[in-house]
Amino acid sequence: MKLIVGLGNPGKQYENTRHNIGFDIIEYISKEYEIPLEKAKFKGVYGTGIIDGEKVILLKPLTYMNLSGESIRPLADYYDIAIEDIVVIYDDLDLPVGKIRLRQKGSSGGHNGIKSTIAHLGSEKFNRIRVGIDRPKNGMKVPDYVLGKFTKEEQECLEAIVQKCSDACGEWMKEPFLQVMNKYNIQ
Repeated sequence: MKLIVGLGNPGKQYENTRHNIGFDIIEYISKEYEIPLEKAKFKGVYGTGIIDGEKVILLKPLTYMNLSGESIRPLADYYDIAIEDIVVIYDDLDLPVGKIRLRQKGSSGGHNGIKSTIAHLGSEKFNRIRVGIDRPKNGMKVPDYVLGKFTKEEQECLEAIVQKCSDACGEWMKEPFLQVMNKYNIQ
């Protein structure tokens, strides 16, 4: 069984913000693979289903970003999901909009949702899909920027990025994450 987690913040005011791109991708995967997010437990909403013959859980932690690990760890423990069978999808200020980077391990890079996930899993060795949101311009503060909406120009390329993340997760059901990473990181 595999676990695909998208990070974000619950609530209407956070919908379609840069910081919630992980939630948006989970919603997309949910529709694409017909896996409804209908269960509420483990401080999150999730759904279970099958992608290419592999059992999978899609999770949106509802703990707010900074406490994401409080949802991920109990669910992973309950379903006995190994750390190498987890992928976390989240926004990244260090990548331009329109780029994704897959990694198998690493530090939080200052991302509080990843910091919480590392703390609760007790390891930096879990799969990630980093989705570029770029850095703020004109002296805008980072919190205001990440909680802001994408510009019209940015939204135009988001559909392709969301699809690319979904495709990468689908391929991960059939291939080791390292192979998927090598393929998607050169695109």
